[in-house]
Amino acid sequence: MRQFLLMSSVGCHLCDEAANILINTLDPQLHQLDEVDIAYDDGLLEKYALLIPVLVDEVSGEELRWPFDHQDVGRFIARLQTSV
Repeated sequence: MRQFLLMSSVGCHLCDEAANILINTLDPQLHQLDEVDIAYDDGLLEKYALLIPVLVDEVSGEELRWPFDHQDVGRFIARLQTSV
């Protein structure tokens, strides 16, 4: 199972939109998605404050930055699978 993190924050409407895209794109049999509120970690806040939402592959550390859609997520996952 491939694990992803969605870097986000409460009140971020783009993060809500990104989460909706991911929920409707990722296969729960193959992918796990955890949402991380960057406001609780100074390092993450410094790194992602102006970039959220960002999808991060936990294994490779590869990032998919906003804006993205269903097709972008599919290409991102396909790229990750070919780089294994």
